[in-house]
Amino acid sequence: MDEKGIERALARIAHEILERNKGTEGLVVLGIPTRGYGLAQRLQSIIEGIEGVRLPTGAVDATLYRDDLGIKKEQPSLKKMDIPIPIDGLTIILVDDVLFTGRTIRAAMNALMDFGRPRSIQLAVLVDRGHRELPIKPDYVGKNIPTSLKEGVRVRLKEIDGMSEITVIEKE
Repeated sequence: MDEKGIERALARIAHEILERNKGTEGLVVLGIPTRGYGLAQRLQSIIEGIEGVRLPTGAVDATLYRDDLGIKKEQPSLKKMDIPIPIDGLTIILVDDVLFTGRTIRAAMNALMDFGRPRSIQLAVLVDRGHRELPIKPDYVGKNIPTSLKEGVRVRLKEIDGMSEITVIEKE
């Protein structure tokens, strides 16, 4: 998927979010760093262009809530945690680039619960590649890309990587 395809997918997701939630009232957009945060900012911008409302947007770092901290050889570094307003009673649109096993999403939801009790959490992902290990299903999907376990999905965003594209790669 190229830049135009990514933009079309995000525009569709933005419209679906607005339709499902009947507007912007009570919505907060939070991305999972690194690329989920960039996508959250893009979604917020698209929604602002449609509705004329700037949604609170931030980041939720799931690093310390992961269930593989003791398993990995290298300890992951902390990323960005930015919850812009109290989340009690609000609807969180949680944004990530690729949904795979569901473990990162579970960790992000656990992190969110330390900041309050949202009314609901809705999941928006740019790519759903399958292979779930946990019962997590996205509410909004840019593209379903079935992959084998020997493949990976690489998302590049111009804000971070200098170019925007989605590619399927062979794992090493």
